[in-house]
Amino acid sequence: MRDFGPVWGLPLWVWLFVLPAVLIAAAWCAPSRSGRILSPVWSALDRVYAAAGVLAAVGMVTILLLIVAQMAARWSSVAFPGSTDFAGYAMASTSFFALAHALTRGAHIRVSVLLNLTAGTRFWLGAFALLVGAVTATYLARFAIKTAGFSALLNDRTQGQDMVPEWLVTSFRTLGSRPGEWVELWARSGDGWVHTPLWLPQIPMCVGSVLLAVALWDHLSRLLVTGESMIVKEAVE
Repeated sequence: MRDFGPVWGLPLWVWLFVLPAVLIAAAWCAPSRSGRILSPVWSALDRVYAAAGVLAAVGMVTILLLIVAQMAARWSSVAFPGSTDFAGYAMASTSFFALAHALTRGAHIRVSVLLNLTAGTRFWLGAFALLVGAVTATYLARFAIKTAGFSALLNDRTQGQDMVPEWLVTSFRTLGSRPGEWVELWARSGDGWVHTPLWLPQIPMCVGSVLLAVALWDHLSRLLVTGESMIVKEAVE
């Protein structure tokens, strides 16, 4: 944990692991009241997961369009530099955006032999599995964000032929900066094309991993409060 620096006076691991666990334990101790408080939050998160699934579908359609564009470019003897790289970025975006939505739809592989023994084993093993998954996914999200941060700090660029408009890069930098820095950012921005910064395609990785961690903590709270995790069962057991 030496890599988890202090944030607002507390180590980062306290915010990421201890605080969610304490809040979920408190909700478990008062399920009726917690259910009323958390129901709107659960509904809002379900919509967020569905929106992430839509983005994953958009990524799949993007892969299809890129493949069709590659075919058309090859037939017409027109160069389409970076198409393979962009298809890889779209595939990574699809994979990470779909993680939380796939979890809620029961699409992740689960070994349910022991879960089907008794109601008690189903509850406690389900809670244990969700807790381990939530902690693991939180680690993943933390270091995914750190990876993108290092890429931005080092100004890592792709080694392929893919290039993006510089205004697009500046737009994303604007979202991650303070308003006082916006004028300087756009003053330094040009109107040409630059090699893709690695942190740009890493953004979906960060968002998707964060959503997966939130979804696992979310369904752990639902299981402890209501007795059901609300994860849709697989069509084939």
